[in-house]
Amino acid sequence: MDTVRIAAVGAGVVGLSTAACISKLVPRCSVTVISDQFTPETTSDVAAGMLIPPVYADTPIHKQKQWFKETFDHLFAIANSAEAEDAGVLLVSGIPTEEVPFWADVVLGFRKMTEDELKKFPQHVFGQAFTTLKCEGPAYLPWLEKRLKGSGGLILTRRVEDLWELHPSFDIVVNCSGLGSRQLAGDPKIFPVRGQVLKVQAPWVKHFIRDGSGLTYIYPGISNVTLGGTRQKGDWNLSPDAEISKGILSRCCALEPSLHGACDIREKVGLRPTRPGVRLEKELLAQGSRRLPVVHHYGHGSGGIAMHWGTALEAARLVSECAQALRTPAPKSKL
Repeated sequence: MDTVRIAAVGAGVVGLSTAACISKLVPRCSVTVISDQFTPETTSDVAAGMLIPPVYADTPIHKQKQWFKETFDHLFAIANSAEAEDAGVLLVSGIPTEEVPFWADVVLGFRKMTEDELKKFPQHVFGQAFTTLKCEGPAYLPWLEKRLKGSGGLILTRRVEDLWELHPSFDIVVNCSGLGSRQLAGDPKIFPVRGQVLKVQAPWVKHFIRDGSGLTYIYPGISNVTLGGTRQKGDWNLSPDAEISKGILSRCCALEPSLHGACDIREKVGLRPTRPGVRLEKELLAQGSRRLPVVHHYGHGSGGIAMHWGTALEAARLVSECAQALRTPAPKSKL
């Protein structure tokens, strides 16, 4: 087999980054991204894009830390390059209030907050401050698409109802369909966690602020400030709720009173594809004599952007193993 034909299903940050890593790491292959939704219509476009990862209950901490560090290093290199603005990647400092997380030595300048900083949070007696990265989906996704096309990758707008539809046109399928995996992979473990945010104009806000649980947050970006948020498990509703928006603004103004002067308030809703741990594994589908190697790569929840490059590198390694197996002739039986 000369060229291995690979399809990546899903065009959010996970699907596009996986396709980019495959085209870079897997020799003699063609990569096609297939989805019925592209930027700006993906969950990744709504995400605040802060590199502050969640904890996955079913994944060893050392593995989560590896994924986060690889993602941080990748985006940090972009932030320090001429591509930073086009890619929507920037450094941002701020003051959350939480205990020391597993990723404290990956971000920059993680330290205890000073007494003056803590005065902003009278309900807390301690807290941490640090500098991390923000990766803005509406800029980063088109940037990834452009790079993918530049390396020979293809983009195909199409709804996939069954992974077998892609056989025999493709030799390997990478399932990055997020919540679509309930149907495409028959995975009952994946469910939506609804997130509603406000995108506002408040250019005087330069530092991020988040409460201890991370439910209320203020994340300044290149063109607007993201105010959040919600975590509504099992809620599939993509329509903004006016009462929730009022509550978000009220909570954020309590953390940063100057936000009373924010203008051009826009409501956004996204459904985080959540499961106990990211699914990152190979599966060989069989239907009679037909075989279809699949690499599953989905279920990042609120950590899609924070973990995407690290998990994409791992997915690309699994794809490489599948490609190698396809190129290795099966041993002939001796009679």
